[in-house]
Order: sequence, then C-alpha cells, then structure tokens
Amino acid sequence: MPPLVIVPPRSATAKTWSTTWSPTWWFGALLALVMLCLALTCTAGGQPASIAAANLERSVKAAYLFKFLGYVEFPAATEAAGPLVVGVLGADDVATELTRITAGKTVNGRPVAVRSLREGEPLAGLQMVFVGAETAVLPKVLRTAAQNGVLGVTEDENGLQQGAVINFRIVEDRVRFEVSLPAAERSNLKLSSRLLSVAWHVQKGG
Repeated sequence: MPPLVIVPPRSATAKTWSTTWSPTWWFGALLALVMLCLALTCTAGGQPASIAAANLERSVKAAYLFKFLGYVEFPAATEAAGPLVVGVLGADDVATELTRITAGKTVNGRPVAVRSLREGEPLAGLQMVFVGAETAVLPKVLRTAAQNGVLGVTEDENGLQQGAVINFRIVEDRVRFEVSLPAAERSNLKLSSRLLSVAWHVQKGG
C-alpha cells in the first residue's frame, strides 16, 4: 500500500489564528501538520512504510472527527454545558488518537470526551459515533444513531448507503470524506455549508 499523501489547498498561505479562516484552509493545514509530525516520527523510528501509512490514516481520521464536531448543529436536547461525547466502535487505535488530540481542547466552549464502545452498548449521551470498518453490526448501529440524533461516521465503502451521515474514503491515496444530507436530516442534524464545501462528495435528496 503506498503511503497516504495529504496536500493542503493551494490557498494555504500564512494566516493569523482566527475563527474566520476558510474551512478549506483549516482542514488542509491541520492534516498537513498531522502528516508532517507522523513523517518525522516514523523516520526517526525506522517504521516500515506500511505501518507509517496506517498510522497516518488513523491520525488523519481522528483529526477529521475532532473538526467535524464544530461544523454540526446537534438537536437542541443535546446542547448543554456538558462535554461533546464521541463514541468509537471497532477502532481502538482511532479512539486512542482522538483522545490524545482532544485532551484539553474545546469545541464551541464545550470539552470533548471520547468513549470506546463495545457492540451492543447504548448510544445515549453521544453526539457522534465512529464505527470502524471491521464492525459487523454497522446498519444497526447507524439506525440507532439516527434515532438518537447522533452523528454517524463510518469508514466503509458503502457507508452512506448503510445510513452514515459522513463516510471516510481513500481517494488517490488521500483520506477524504463524503456526506449524506438525507441521513443528516433523518438524524435531525444540521451540517454547516463550510463542512459541505470541503467534502469529496455530497449526497443530496431526491
């Protein structure tokens, strides 16, 4: 498997820290930084290319999951002072990385908590659930997520068809994501136009 390559958009020029950045620049810069850090780590540790690629993919997906939280309007019942809770099922490596990068961080003033889930665990109290590729109960988990207003994210080739709101895809050796607006509507979630603008593909209704 060739190493993944994340290339920031051409518009990624030096900018000051600001919440008004374009999302295209923000996502590109974030993922480029992840790639650089991992490249340096893997070079120093002498890791094989396949392991380095897997580590990079894991870290890029975790970074995306963190950023997704800031571009989704969750049902009113979940808007509180408590943490935004992300459940991870069937992807312990992603859960570990997501826990690391969200430590001490907030999204819209709310801390982020990460929970590793086992099959059959309830999704109550979650704002997002990421379901790993090896999970055999994907459709059931996504149905439950939609019923509870939880953002369902997958990494399955047919993730959107099975009910995911967001699905990761590998496109030309890069981690990209696609979005389903009908699934978001079923889940009572509102997605920012900024998020849609950086998606690889947006599935619309009709």
